[in-house]
Amino acid sequence: MIRSVVFSMACLAALLASGCAEQKTASGITGVTPVHLPDVRTPVQLDAEARQEHRAVMLQHLETIQAIVAALAEEDYKLAQGLTETHLGFFIHRHAMARQQPENFPPAYHDLAMAHHEAAEKLADAMPSRDLKQILPQLNHVLKACVACHLEYKLRSS
Repeated sequence: MIRSVVFSMACLAALLASGCAEQKTASGITGVTPVHLPDVRTPVQLDAEARQEHRAVMLQHLETIQAIVAALAEEDYKLAQGLTETHLGFFIHRHAMARQQPENFPPAYHDLAMAHHEAAEKLADAMPSRDLKQILPQLNHVLKACVACHLEYKLRSS
C-alpha cells in the first residue's frame, strides 16, 4: 500500500519536473535547468484581492492533496475522505467562487473546475472501500483535473 502511495507521489514529482532538462556543469556534475517554453495559457484577469484569494484557494488545494496522501499512507481513510469532501468537493467551489469574481472566469474554466470537484467527490466516495486499487485511480483523476486547468489558465492582474 505505502509503495503505491510513494509511486503515485513519484509520478507527481516527475510530472512537475517534466519542464526541466539535465545539464552537465563544468565540474561534470549533472544539474537540472528549466526549459523555457512559450506561455500559451489563457489569462484570467482579476483584481489584486480576487487574485490573492484565488491563489490562496489553489495553495489550499495543493496542501489538501498532500494531507490526503499522508492520511492514505497512515491508512486513515476516514480522514482522507473528510479532507476530500471538505476541501476539494463542490462545497468549497461554491464558497471560493463567491469571493473571487466568477464573472471574470471563462466558461471553460468553470467546466474544468467542476470536473475537478466531481473527481474529488468520486475520490471521497472511494475512500470507504479502503482499497487503494479503487482509491488511487480516483486520486489520479483529481490530479489530472488540476494539471489540465493549470496548463490552460494563468492569473493576470487587472
